[in-house]
Amino acid sequence: MKQQVFKALANPSRIFYVPYSLAVINFAVQFIIFIIIFVADLIIHGTDSQVSPLFFLISVIIVHSILAVYSKRDPQIGQIITARIQLMKKKIPNRLAA
Repeated sequence: MKQQVFKALANPSRIFYVPYSLAVINFAVQFIIFIIIFVADLIIHGTDSQVSPLFFLISVIIVHSILAVYSKRDPQIGQIITARIQLMKKKIPNRLAA
């Protein structure tokens, strides 16, 4: 039983070599940025929009690969970032979170 617990903590769930929480946050942030840029371009240029969904897909792939390389060095990075986000939601000062 102890071995299963240690294994779950040592190997967090991953999506294409990136911890699950980081992959979801990456996709959500990139998608929101793309929607904002797309809507702004539609408002400014109308139907002559030059924004392509291909830019969104390429940027998601590039950032995901950077996260994969970085999370290879520190496999717990997803849990660290998730804990920091929870502390920010609770409005706990940084000096208490260290």
